[in-house]
Amino acid sequence: MRLAKAGPGRDSRPVNTAADSPRPARPLRRPEWAGRNYSLLTAAAFVTNLGTHGALIAAAFAVLEGGGDSGDVGLVAAARTLPLVLFLLIGGAVADRLPRHRVMVAANALNCVSQGLFAVLVLAGEPQLWQMMLLTALGGTGHAFFSPAAEGMLLSSVSGEQASRAFAVFRMAMQGAAVGGAALGGALVAAFGPGWVLAADAAAFALAGAMRAFLDVSHIPPRDAGGGLLADLREGWQEFIGRPWLWGIVVQFSIANAVVGAADAVYGPLVARDHLGGAGPWGLALGFFGAGTVAGALLMTRWRPRRLLFVGTLCVFPLALPSAALAIPTPVGVLCAVMFLTGVTLEVFGVSWMTALHQEIPEHKLSRVSAYDWFGSVALMPLATALAGPAESAFGRTEALWGCAVSIVLVTALVLLVPDVRRLRRRTKEVTAQPAPNGSPDPERPVGGHG
Repeated sequence: MRLAKAGPGRDSRPVNTAADSPRPARPLRRPEWAGRNYSLLTAAAFVTNLGTHGALIAAAFAVLEGGGDSGDVGLVAAARTLPLVLFLLIGGAVADRLPRHRVMVAANALNCVSQGLFAVLVLAGEPQLWQMMLLTALGGTGHAFFSPAAEGMLLSSVSGEQASRAFAVFRMAMQGAAVGGAALGGALVAAFGPGWVLAADAAAFALAGAMRAFLDVSHIPPRDAGGGLLADLREGWQEFIGRPWLWGIVVQFSIANAVVGAADAVYGPLVARDHLGGAGPWGLALGFFGAGTVAGALLMTRWRPRRLLFVGTLCVFPLALPSAALAIPTPVGVLCAVMFLTGVTLEVFGVSWMTALHQEIPEHKLSRVSAYDWFGSVALMPLATALAGPAESAFGRTEALWGCAVSIVLVTALVLLVPDVRRLRRRTKEVTAQPAPNGSPDPERPVGGHG
């Protein structure tokens, strides 16, 4: 670099002082893959996840403080799950027929109203069980319409080779909000009571809905009128069933989610009470799982495995470890390490799965396919939770937990037998996919659409 003043024996020609002056700092810019829609979706998801995970704790304590017992808590939780199962497929069809952001905003408005009324009832006095179940069911209905629309909107908001990084950052924000929301919600319930936490959740839905109202859908082609809602459902089913990798993994997670839900909701607290020292250590273990999911999403911002579903499915095997650790049972430190590892590997699968959907599913069918995915993920959970108690009575808690672990290993191994799961690869060039007529990947080249 030239000096501003020339000294003896140095170049005495004029210098370009403008070139030597400090350059102004460049303003921070979003990465190319983080467009306006993606940024709005991520910010809104962070807000709602933060509120929702605190509200789940608040709802349970609202029932207990109102004189209910653990059975009543289960009824309120079931009231949310039942409409979620009933309306998911319809929600997916609606989201592919109407502008997705309008479906999302309407669902957020319903959640805002239901949580707001729940908060008013709790703050005003002793809410009745049927009232809490009704309002929770309204929230579940909103979630059934929101989830397919939100996933379809997110998948259509990114393109190019950085899609998987975008999904990883999105999931990292979601998982971070879940961990923070649960911790913050528990503290706020203890300090101010459940009513105010429910009110904060209603405000979070209102803020997120306002943000989602500004989403730009001009890049999405107009929807054809089609043949009606039933025809849309049939078309979504054909898209779903025509891809063995898709329905195979959904069936896998129907079983895996069900047994994990039973282990976490029923057996985990019981093992913690009898062997680990109570609710504190169990909460710590769950916190380590949440931290693992954040770490896994962070890992996937850098790692881009070529064989998407093969690597992702291999990372599902550790999902059996927490049930095995509870069956032994291991010390708290070992359980926390197992939960952290499980969280990391599960996020590797999660990002790989989203990337595969983004590559393979036509844009105008994304919400319907997401609805079948969601439906499969939650359909067996109420049944598994209900059968957890009878299974413990019939076989013993340890045997039931080992059954959970073995079930996960078996269904995951079976999915690896599906050829498409082993051979589906990440696309490295942004070209339009040309899948075979039966929905299987072309074995002669990598598959995908935008990823």
